[in-house]
Amino acid sequence: MAIIGAGAAGLMTAITCGEAGLKVLLLDGREKIGAKILMSGGTRCNITNRDVSERDFGSEQNRVVRDVLRSFTSEASLRFFEQWGVHVLMEEGGKYFPDTHSAKTVLDGLIQGCSKKGVQLKTNQKVSEIQFRENHFKAYALGSSILDSSSVVARFIGQSMHGPINGATTNVHMPNLFLISGKGFSYEAKTVVLCTGGLSYPTTGSDGVGYEIAKSFGHSLVLTTPALTPLLTNDSAWKALMGVSLPVKLTLSLHDQKKASFEGSFLFTHFGFSGTPVLNISRHWVREPDKNALKMMANFLPSESQEGFRQSFVLAAQKSSSKTLKNFLSEKLPERFVETFLKKNKLAENLVLNQLKREARESLIQSLFYYSLPVTGVYGYQKAEVTAGGVDLLEVDPKTLESKLQPGLFFAGEILDVDGRIGGFNFQWAWSSGVVAGRGVVKKML
Repeated sequence: MAIIGAGAAGLMTAITCGEAGLKVLLLDGREKIGAKILMSGGTRCNITNRDVSERDFGSEQNRVVRDVLRSFTSEASLRFFEQWGVHVLMEEGGKYFPDTHSAKTVLDGLIQGCSKKGVQLKTNQKVSEIQFRENHFKAYALGSSILDSSSVVARFIGQSMHGPINGATTNVHMPNLFLISGKGFSYEAKTVVLCTGGLSYPTTGSDGVGYEIAKSFGHSLVLTTPALTPLLTNDSAWKALMGVSLPVKLTLSLHDQKKASFEGSFLFTHFGFSGTPVLNISRHWVREPDKNALKMMANFLPSESQEGFRQSFVLAAQKSSSKTLKNFLSEKLPERFVETFLKKNKLAENLVLNQLKREARESLIQSLFYYSLPVTGVYGYQKAEVTAGGVDLLEVDPKTLESKLQPGLFFAGEILDVDGRIGGFNFQWAWSSGVVAGRGVVKKML
């Protein structure tokens, strides 16, 4: 069998099939594999999360996502990596990282697993087309090197021959086979697993070829868009705060109805906004066609209530006759942010608290807790950590991830209509879907 794409899902699928004794050919278009693994989590690789469910993912078929995740849980993932020498530690939010704090540890463990299970890895093999050929006969010169076209073909030939005759040519009946081809190579396999990823971070090799191959077999795609990508703004004052971070709760509304809400560390950048809540909410912003009806509201004091903040404001004004508005807010928020925020609210930095009229105070509080963030777009696939949308889950068997349209064709990973939030969820989908697809192949082959 052949697996296209040696990323997280492809490596996991390969190990699963290799453990069952299948001869596995793993193809990747790049010379060095695992680029996304190595760059993820700030090069530390957030392997999985303590608590994983379908609610952590975006998909039009969350039931299928749930079933796949339950087939290979985060606990199973931790046991798997422990087996290959990847020891983990848990950080805030239930995130698991390798205790070496290096993503290379994770990739090395996966590569070791492939090697131990006899997986044949071929790099610089960029697949451009896959065709399906039904039952056919082929002529082979017995005992010649023509049998070396792939380990898979050799296996089938070995099963079909009855008494080799040196130098003779014979017709050998072959089963249904996929013809996998690219520039300067071709392979044949009885089963194929597409683990080609999506369109995110194209510099790592993600170019959407898997989508085209899937469509060539009749599959339809749920709209693909960037996800976990930074947001853009035209507001020069906010962009001038590049490097400033603070806890923020973001809420996206459509026609004043909440669509999504996320909280976490928010980062101002030279192009706009980034950080956990921004990345998580980006899929919801980009996938809404009616952008004019969207509102992105920022709560810059997510750990406080409005009433609690109001009381502390009034108390500070009563206790100190000289405390300025800037000094008071800088006790709770970064100073550079406070300076910009006060300018936007047309309030002087040196304004003394007890000089602020009630109406102005209430307006300030409203702005701190419900600020309309000016978003003009998303950074796009160049900085997107994952692709939303993909191969429609209604067109695959939820128990095996085998295509319902083309027997023998399987899918795993980002190519499917599944995208998770920040926190190790997308890697867990790669591990779970890789195992499910791998088990499906084993069941079909053995």
